[in-house]
Amino acid sequence: MAVNKVVLAYSGGLDTSVILKWLQETYGCEVVTFTADIGQGEEVEPAQAKAEALGVKEIYIEDLRETFVRDYVFPMFRANAVYEGEYLLGTSIARPLIAKRLVEIAHETGADAIAHGATGKGNDQVRFELGAYALDPDIRVIAPWREWDLSSREKLLAYAEAHGIPVEQKRGRRSPYSMDANLLHISYEGGPLEDPWTEPEEAMWRWTVAPEKAPDTPESVEIAFVRGDPVAVNGERLSPAALLARLNELGGCHGVGRSDIVENRYVGMKSRGCYETPGGTILLKAHRAMESLTLDREAAHLKDELMPRYAALIYNGYWFSPEREMLQQAIDATQAHVNGTVRLKLYKGSVQVTGRRSETDSLFDEAIATFEDDRGAYDQKDAEGFIRLNALRLRLGARRG
Repeated sequence: MAVNKVVLAYSGGLDTSVILKWLQETYGCEVVTFTADIGQGEEVEPAQAKAEALGVKEIYIEDLRETFVRDYVFPMFRANAVYEGEYLLGTSIARPLIAKRLVEIAHETGADAIAHGATGKGNDQVRFELGAYALDPDIRVIAPWREWDLSSREKLLAYAEAHGIPVEQKRGRRSPYSMDANLLHISYEGGPLEDPWTEPEEAMWRWTVAPEKAPDTPESVEIAFVRGDPVAVNGERLSPAALLARLNELGGCHGVGRSDIVENRYVGMKSRGCYETPGGTILLKAHRAMESLTLDREAAHLKDELMPRYAALIYNGYWFSPEREMLQQAIDATQAHVNGTVRLKLYKGSVQVTGRRSETDSLFDEAIATFEDDRGAYDQKDAEGFIRLNALRLRLGARRG
């Protein structure tokens, strides 16, 4: 089937600039570019001039930072989602938003297909395409890395030179790592990290100071929550994106949020990645502390049982699946009373909870919990029958031998 127009997820870098030209040549089609600012820390406006130079007439450049944090990051953190015990899903949670906008722009512009620059060995191709198909079952997806033979940076550069594609050569040593950044995290893969025994070089990290070089004085920070979402830092109400950026700054100054992980990709291989997620690390600790005060025990325990499945759904690209949406409704229903403030201490790479309070929704009753005179709020004699009933099956089993 002929392709007349394609919407390309476009960064303006070498890979997507080559893809843009390759699409024009291979498919003889018009290309629409879409560039999203989700807090990657680089200017996105230059992408317009680069796209125009390659003959693109329809160019979308959008600031999606607030949408990203409000509608994707915060719902995920209500679930306390962590993949394989360590990964806070910084790359994974950005992909459904990009996929959604690609499909929407395709509809707006009458495009026949969308295209992305993810390789055929990683998770992102799965995330982009599962998201796209969930939103438009008939959309066509073009993944150049699965079609062309430009399998190295040298080949990409040669193609760019042959086709007059301007490539900016940044001064200084080129990073050996494949990196992805947004407001939630920055990731590093490839290069020296492909040997899982090699320790990351200190110069690799960009957001956080080394914990041993962090300030010798701890810093206290207070985070206020409303219905499970953070709304203020140290008494200052902030928008979702501004709040996460503030926590990134605070955490980065104290060396918080570094991780070095070997993870299981959905496509079947193991990969080693390093991540900086300072704000997310603080937020996860704070949210769990807020829930510890305000959530019913069984609701909290059931959330913890569901969390690994929820995290895997996001990691594997099923954000728009009915099962993720079902779990989200259940999770969100638990957050109605997750209101209050958590105080934390940041110190040399660590985050420690030092206090939590909720004036309206705390389930902590000091009169019952006290080790002092509880003035009859709790009858300790009741514990005897409770224990005997719960021990009944154990005693019967012991007698059987």
